[in-house]
Amino acid sequence: MRFRFVEEHRASFPANRLCDVVGVSTRGLRAFRSRPASRRQRSDLVTLAHIKEQSRLSLGSYGRPRMTEELKEVGLNVGHRRVGRLMRQNGISVVRTRKHKVTTDSDHKFNIAPNLLDRNFTADQPDQKWAGDISCVWTREGWLYLAVILDLHSRRVIGWAVSNRMKRDLAIRALKMAIAFRAPPKGCIHHTDRGSQYCSHDYQKLLCKHGFKVSMSGKGNCYDNAAVETFFKTIKAELIWRHPWETRRKAEMAIFKYINGFYNPRRRHSALGWKNPVAFERKVA
Repeated sequence: MRFRFVEEHRASFPANRLCDVVGVSTRGLRAFRSRPASRRQRSDLVTLAHIKEQSRLSLGSYGRPRMTEELKEVGLNVGHRRVGRLMRQNGISVVRTRKHKVTTDSDHKFNIAPNLLDRNFTADQPDQKWAGDISCVWTREGWLYLAVILDLHSRRVIGWAVSNRMKRDLAIRALKMAIAFRAPPKGCIHHTDRGSQYCSHDYQKLLCKHGFKVSMSGKGNCYDNAAVETFFKTIKAELIWRHPWETRRKAEMAIFKYINGFYNPRRRHSALGWKNPVAFERKVA
């Protein structure tokens, strides 16, 4: 253990000084270095290589629980503690920050629908409950607004759109994408906040045309749409806040790649038994 301590800290202090501090000889240190790695050490090196690869594939977003599930998926029978130790010792961590910008404009004269969802964000089958919302991304060209529609059965993003203006046409484009992709049955609950984009006549007309049951959150209550708020927190922590965005176009392309290349087909969710949205829907089907 003392030799390992010296090896771990020799980049910061001279090795001979560390040997004096912990009470070992430099000769003993050289002998320690020449010993073949133990079976445990070799196993740790293999596991660490997989951890680094999965960290790269997950855009550096996986902490200990998701990383452990990912390693089990590739055939490594490892525990949470061992994964946590290797990540900690090798500086592999998840960095999260927080920012906030209000995007809900509820000061309007449109009709407000009741909250049919009532904070029940689970569904037995796809296309029983959808939820949507709008958030924003700062770029050096100005704000880029992102509207999404999630299927609450699998948390899969089934519709999304971006714009430099937060108008009803942004929300409508995301909804049209979701409808074209899923062709939902009549009676599907569509839940959003009470923002003017979602309460507008054009948006409500589209919902009525396709037989949705309209549901809206209480005034100023983000918990009534927690599933979509969680998605926005995730994409911002794992993508948006990690980079400065020179243009709206670059941010849009990165969002496209994140949703279609990682979040839907790869990212594991604790609420889905550590499966990704696509695999979870396939299991039910």
